[in-house]
Amino acid sequence: MASANTIELAQTGKRDTLIELEKKYQERWAQDKIFEVNAPTLQETEGLSQAEIRERFPKWFGNFPYPYMNGSLHLGHAFTISKIEFAAGYHRLQGKRVLFPHGFHCTGMPIKAASDKIERELEMFGADFEKFKPEEEPAAPTPSTSNAPPKAVDKARKGKVAAKATGLQYQFQIMESMGIPREEIKNFADPYYWLKYFPPICKEDNNAFGSRIDWRRSFITTDANPYYDTFIRWQMNKLHRMGKIKFGERYTIYSPKDGQPCMDHDRSEGEAVGPLEYTGIKMEVVSWSEAAAKHVEGKVGGRKVYLVAATLRPETMYGQTNCFVGTAIKYGVFAVNDKEAFVCTYRAARNMAFQGVTAERGKIEQLLEIDGADIVGTKINAPYALNPEVYVLPMENVLPTKGTGVVTSVPSDSPDDFQTLTDLRKKPEFYGIKAEWAAIDPVPVITTPTYGDMTAPAVVKQLKIQSQKDTKQLAEAKEIAYKEGFYNGQMLVGEFKGEPVQEAKPKVRAQMIEAGLAFAYAEPESLVISRSSDECVVALMDQWYLDYGEPVWRAQAEKLVAKMETYNNETRNGFEGVLAWLNQWACARTYGLGSKLPWDPQFLVESLSDSTIYMAYYTVAHFLHSSIDGSEPGLLNITPDQMTDEIWEYLFGDGPWPESSTILREKVDQMKHEFNYFYPFDVRSSGKDLIPNHLTFCVYVHSALFPEEKWPLSMRTNGHLMVNGQKMSKSKGNSMTMRQCIEKFGTDATRLCLADAGDGIEDANFDELTANANILRLYTLLAWCEEMMQEKSKLRQGPRNYHDKVFEEEVFDLINITQRCYEDTHYKDALKYGFYELQTSRDWYREVTQDVGMHAELVEWWIRVAVLLITPIAPHFAEHIWTTALQESRSVHLAHWPASREVDRSVVDAAAYMRGTIKTMRDAELALLKKMNKGRQGQAAYDPKKPRAVRIFVATAFPAWQDQCVQIVKEAYAPEAGKVDDAKVKQLLIDQGLIKDKRAMPFIQLFKKRIGQFGAETVFRRTLPFSEVTVLQVILPYLKKTLNLVDAEVMLASDTLASDRADFNKMIVESAEPGNPAFEYYNV
Repeated sequence: MASANTIELAQTGKRDTLIELEKKYQERWAQDKIFEVNAPTLQETEGLSQAEIRERFPKWFGNFPYPYMNGSLHLGHAFTISKIEFAAGYHRLQGKRVLFPHGFHCTGMPIKAASDKIERELEMFGADFEKFKPEEEPAAPTPSTSNAPPKAVDKARKGKVAAKATGLQYQFQIMESMGIPREEIKNFADPYYWLKYFPPICKEDNNAFGSRIDWRRSFITTDANPYYDTFIRWQMNKLHRMGKIKFGERYTIYSPKDGQPCMDHDRSEGEAVGPLEYTGIKMEVVSWSEAAAKHVEGKVGGRKVYLVAATLRPETMYGQTNCFVGTAIKYGVFAVNDKEAFVCTYRAARNMAFQGVTAERGKIEQLLEIDGADIVGTKINAPYALNPEVYVLPMENVLPTKGTGVVTSVPSDSPDDFQTLTDLRKKPEFYGIKAEWAAIDPVPVITTPTYGDMTAPAVVKQLKIQSQKDTKQLAEAKEIAYKEGFYNGQMLVGEFKGEPVQEAKPKVRAQMIEAGLAFAYAEPESLVISRSSDECVVALMDQWYLDYGEPVWRAQAEKLVAKMETYNNETRNGFEGVLAWLNQWACARTYGLGSKLPWDPQFLVESLSDSTIYMAYYTVAHFLHSSIDGSEPGLLNITPDQMTDEIWEYLFGDGPWPESSTILREKVDQMKHEFNYFYPFDVRSSGKDLIPNHLTFCVYVHSALFPEEKWPLSMRTNGHLMVNGQKMSKSKGNSMTMRQCIEKFGTDATRLCLADAGDGIEDANFDELTANANILRLYTLLAWCEEMMQEKSKLRQGPRNYHDKVFEEEVFDLINITQRCYEDTHYKDALKYGFYELQTSRDWYREVTQDVGMHAELVEWWIRVAVLLITPIAPHFAEHIWTTALQESRSVHLAHWPASREVDRSVVDAAAYMRGTIKTMRDAELALLKKMNKGRQGQAAYDPKKPRAVRIFVATAFPAWQDQCVQIVKEAYAPEAGKVDDAKVKQLLIDQGLIKDKRAMPFIQLFKKRIGQFGAETVFRRTLPFSEVTVLQVILPYLKKTLNLVDAEVMLASDTLASDRADFNKMIVESAEPGNPAFEYYNV
């Protein structure tokens, strides 16, 4: 059923025919085990070095991040898979042993959290949820500025899931919406049932997609697969021994509800968000405002009360002139211990409770709630301030979701503070304050070369900011002021006067904390919601962590990225950016599914830490087990207990052979041979959102555990996939699973559309209209190929003519271009040249040879080329033509890329010239007819509706003024920079008296554009590699026929102008240029 954002197919006969063929060939490929691939045998490679093995037996190993097994694959998965799929198909055609494996990720919290929900819902609603009544669903919560504890966030309404919003409240409803029968849902209360249910569906979907996957090498993660469990044990033990895994107190994103760290893959919102560390400034209340005193009196138990502000700039505390609160925000007074209480938001207090700030971890004791407006006018003590006692004032831009809701004010260095103070001073009555509360002038604290002693006032003036409501300009001002102060500032006051701000900042912070005037405080950089629907905090806790960011290890990782191909600068910049900030990463948790941490089994290895080098496991998985859960032994009949750390080290780490091993060494050597042959992997393809975590972790751990020759050769990333120009979303009705799309359009039509969607890091678009058009395109081409092969005997035989030669050269050219596109992983362009342009070339050939017919040999050759060029993208279509129309005995997957050679550019250029000239002539007539139909033709030179002929004028030389302009551009062109010096062009035009010639600058601008399009060498050459007259004479018969002309003649412009004939338009003849003939229609 189509929605407003999707299309509905009116007729499906052609699609159904294609789908029937696709299923037929998928079954055949599975029966023939055509995608199973092995390394050459030890006997075949005996005596050869690794380099010699690779040369004699070339290989290609591509992979993508194994999907999580809590649902079916969606179209976004298919998009990422397609990048490996197309590459796998191409490299098979290159005669390589192509390995494309596929695993199933089950580690982490989401499955366990969902199964726990099912278990609770079974208790609530019965074994088949029969007690559920739809009206029991609660209404969606509304946003609030309340100080109350945060409520659980409905998973269906938050974060990543918002893009796929179901509107369903309960987990069993979500399962039903996935097509799972209600009576089966109770089984999902067992988390391990998910591991049995979804992997087979994933495999079926991939097979329906035509994926070239070696399924023997598949596996599930977690201790449910005892073989994979031993692999993770070895990996973690080795990293621990190397000092890459450490234990200590550190800040981490934490879910109080789950009682454990919340890593990226455990989140429904907030991926890549980390802790942001502030300095909590304690500002003791000297005297409450009248309104606040009424609330506070008798409720704080004799405790000292502090307003607590979170600042990133403790070095500026000398310049405090006041303190700000938000008048619309609810604050709490929270007991920290028996002696102190803090004023802040509940959200901030919740973070503090897990950072050792409060007496009891996790306990939040709220003594009272108070409105921000009531706190205004309170006098406080500002630590380190040159004006020690200041007042609390109102600020419009205080956010309850950032910091503590309390803001220190340093107007000399903060544009927000300065502008707010300015506004308050202008209209104290309007803001409900006394003028004396805002009486302190900004105090110079830091001096900078650009802005002097008062950075904030200077930047506010520079950006012409008028009010605190100018939030956009204030954000820009803040960035300018903070960068200038940090990088170029020097302290003017305090113990560290004269020191650079960068050096003074940590010293001031440490001094304030030591004096008890401040404390370390952290919170998430932005909202993080766990998959259990909990708003996460930052907790300070002892934990095991991978020491990412450690200088030596980081240098290794940077070296790996520098050597690795990333296909575009955006991806490389992404890696370099993440390596610059990525720090320690918690690698263990207590809740969820996974492998136990070997030396501390109360913990499980978290999902982003057990998935860093599993690509190596693919190379040996089929030797170890023949079922994905390891319940059935593999080819070598090895048991899990035999896979000790020492065996894994021998296998993957070139360690010594453990003499105590119970495995025959020959078996492990066979696995080692397979690993050494296929590793390193050639490419890993992924969505760009995994650069900040999984892909960079993969880089780090590979650099630690493997020698350089085993480091990944390349990683490519793609953007997200939109559908019909909109983000995929169930709420928009344009969300599709991989299987739904295949059923709607067929496999190859879907794959063609995915190739056409885009290859860059920006978001791509799956256009259903394109997918639908692909059905007809494939069906029509398939029928034409079959017809041509059946009618081959009726096609022209014997010697070849000029058009045959042109066609052959064009096809060779397209073979070469398409190959470069596949090599560069530019599949949209591969489709353009290897499918669409190839058919355009055939169409032209068919048209221009109508009188004599196409050559039989060339038609069959074209069909072979067309099939092979599209095989990576549309393998089912290709297989059918290959084995049916061309009657090849072996699968197209065993074929080779078509032979090619360097093309004769003069012939290819001549073909483009022919087509371009005819199109220009046809367009000119169509434009005239259009004007005539509207009665706007004016004084037309001829009537296109009457019999007519054409004269084509060919120029052999360019006008002198153009040659002058070209020479000027040539003199101003800098080859090393690839640019034209415009200033030099202008001066040369002046020197040569061309500056006032109105033709000169437009011509030069166009010429510069052509340099960018075709390259300087080609454009400066300005000579044609073919004879225009000869080419036009050859095409004249077709020209007369296609344009329905009585006559056509080719004439040299120079000869025509030199004659005394009066039957031509001189202006038209003079407009002819080499490569751009002029033409004149006339009635006869």
